Amino acid sequence: MEQKKVRQLVITGIREQARNTRSFDLRCSQGVDFRPGQVAILRVEGEEPAYFAFTSAPDDRDLEVLVKQKMGASSVIYDMCVGQQIELVGIAGHGFKLDDVRGRDLVFVAMGTGVAPLRSALRQVLKRKAEFGQLVVLYGARTPDDFCYRDETHDWEAAGVELRQVVSRPDGHDWSGPTGYVQSLLDHVLPDLESPVALICGSREMIEQTRERLGKMGFKPDEILTNY
Repeated sequence: MEQKKVRQLVITGIREQARNTRSFDLRCSQGVDFRPGQVAILRVEGEEPAYFAFTSAPDDRDLEVLVKQKMGASSVIYDMCVGQQIELVGIAGHGFKLDDVRGRDLVFVAMGTGVAPLRSALRQVLKRKAEFGQLVVLYGARTPDDFCYRDETHDWEAAGVELRQVVSRPDGHDWSGPTGYVQSLLDHVLPDLESPVALICGSREMIEQTRERLGKMGFKPDEILTNY
């Protein structure tokens, strides 16, 4: 699904999240309807439009996106300041249909900045927590410095979310947690869940490996959700 209606967004807040990664709060004078997991198509002058998943819940006051400094629009937005404007030219992806999985245990599986669309879904679910079963977040990154939203993890856990993190390159970092890839965490949590549904986001390779692993663990195709 893609909506095409240009809206002006004003940057209202910027936070450092991880190495070369910042989150941007964006305010729109008009309403912006989207589903958790959908992606904003943003445009800045002189660059082609680029895709950034919403990290905010649909009814949050401001929109929020996660921007990793790379090239093109992402590089320009990364260096922008509060008060500057960005164009929202469309919304893409089908997102996560959370109403379809009410009553189920939700397992959020993310790698790197793939946490962005899953945070949107998690924020929405936490506002309706009684409608869902157990909530588990499995989050993998290259190094501890690559985890985003580290200031929120205590709040997630306080709300009853089971959080497990893993890094693939711990060398040179103060890290005592598990090492490897996020898919390896599935074996440790799924046996304890009665009716799990997995929401996954990351690289194409990670998604396919996770999908294959979940399939071998008995997941049906409609129990493995992606935002695209």
